Amino acid sequence: MSIIAQAIAQSDDANRFLSSAELNKIQDFFSDGNARISAAQKLAENEQKIVEEGSSRFWSRCPNTPSNSGSAQKTALCQRDQGWYIRLVSYCVLAGNSKPLEDIGIDGMRDMYVSLGVPLANLQVAMRAIKEVALGTLSSSEASLAAPYFDQLIRAF
Repeated sequence: MSIIAQAIAQSDDANRFLSSAELNKIQDFFSDGNARISAAQKLAENEQKIVEEGSSRFWSRCPNTPSNSGSAQKTALCQRDQGWYIRLVSYCVLAGNSKPLEDIGIDGMRDMYVSLGVPLANLQVAMRAIKEVALGTLSSSEASLAAPYFDQLIRAF
């Protein structure tokens, strides 16, 4: 849910008009609108580069990992997931909150990786590498919008 929908729902539930604080929050959201759109576009345009460079950085830090085992299928699956996380971060940037990450159930994703025998510590390292490369494609204002969502992913693993 976007910041706007969230503010409206909260005030409607309380049978009141939007407060000054809520209106200011919405105004701030709109003032960042161009940066949000630009960040989402850059993440989409650079997804492949981010995944490839992020994977290379990750493998240099964690060479003994399932995605670097010589199995093309495992590598492809891991890189597919990394692209998916980049897309989720772009959704969060556009929405202005972490609802897209919450909706997919990060806890469930973590449990899935555990059941597959993927080391969670490696996922954190991989997400840090992806974050580094992704933020390098963004301006400082765009990076400040995206960084918290990458951090949320890192903490989740």
